[in-house]
This record gives sequence, C-alpha cells and structure tokens, in this order.
Amino acid sequence: MPQENSAAKVLFHLKQDILTGFFVAGHKLKMSALKERYQVGVNPLREALSQLVVMQLVQVHDQRGYRVCPVSQTELVDIYDTRAHIESLCVGLAIERGDEAWEANIVAAAYRLQSNADLLKADGDLQAWEKLHQGFHYAIVKGCGSEELLRVRLDLYEKASRYRNLWLKHNAGHGAFDVNQMEHEQLVTAVLARDLESAKKLIFKHIIVPSQVLQGLL
Repeated sequence: MPQENSAAKVLFHLKQDILTGFFVAGHKLKMSALKERYQVGVNPLREALSQLVVMQLVQVHDQRGYRVCPVSQTELVDIYDTRAHIESLCVGLAIERGDEAWEANIVAAAYRLQSNADLLKADGDLQAWEKLHQGFHYAIVKGCGSEELLRVRLDLYEKASRYRNLWLKHNAGHGAFDVNQMEHEQLVTAVLARDLESAKKLIFKHIIVPSQVLQGLL
C-alpha cells in the first residue's frame, strides 16, 4: 500500500479511536502500540499524528511523544455554544431552501433512528446508534445548501464527539435520553411544518442542554 494511503488510513482509524473514547483524554500514544494496532510503519503514523495535532486532538509531549489532548469545561462550553449557533443557522437555511426530497430524507432518517433505540440498552452498540444520530441531524442540515457551512459544522461536530460520547455512556437508557428522543420528534415536526423559529429554538436547546450536564461530569 502506498505510504500516503497508509497515512490516510491510519489517520481515519486513529481519529475515530480518539473521538469515540478508545483512547481517552491524556492517553500517551506509544508508537509501538500504534504500529501493532494499525499495522503500519512509523512514517505514516507520524504523518497522521501531525495532522491530528493540527486538528487539536493530539498534542506533542516532551518534544518527542504524543498524548491525546485533554478535555476541559472551557473547551466544552466553547464548542457547544458555537455548535448550537451554527446548527441553528443551518436548520434555518434548510427550512428556507429544502425541497420535497429533503423532507423525505428527514422522515427516513428519523425512522431509522427511532427503530434502533434498542442499541442504547445494556450491551448495545452505542457507536452504531451514534452514526444513525449523526445521519439524522445531517439529513436536516443538508438542506441548507452550503458546502462551506456544512464543513464548519462537521468540524465542530467531530470536536464535540469526545464529550458527546461521555454523555451517551452516562445517559443511554435513562430519563435524559428519553427527553433527547422526544426532542428529535419535536424537531422533525417543526422542520416539516417549516416553523423556522420553533425549529431553531429546539435545535439550540437540544445541543446546549447536554453540555450543561457534561460540565458536571468532567
């Protein structure tokens, strides 16, 4: 496999391992362990790690080694507040610009999410549910029609992943999650009704409230 392809592959998998919490905040990323896990050489690993440093997911430690970046309440609040505003903007534009195909995709994504709620029970696959959850929200915002805005939104979504997965682990199958699911239904109703103000308020709250809970978990 060409080196550039190896670097891209390890970047994808290492990034996912950090975002999903396999490598927790502060974890020392040892080359020997990474080489074994991803079955690649040192050069592709260093290239991937350098890109993750730029993404602020990994930091250089003692000028030679690498660690997963720490989490903090300051970063949490900043990311979620910015996310809430960007998501609200995307939802508002999607309501103004979305067509019938956009509406149909929202209904389909909402159905997939609801019908797989069992994934959040004991021993369920939280990451499988999270992919459906991400797909649901993307189906809504895609209607905004702005690729640049969607790129900014995706970057923020990924940065929030480490915090969101912490919330999932503490709330899956509990009352807070039931409220979260109900908010999804309310959001679909508002969006399909083209109720712009209600939809923007709902999505803003949907993002901000979990961040308030997470502040007590850090």
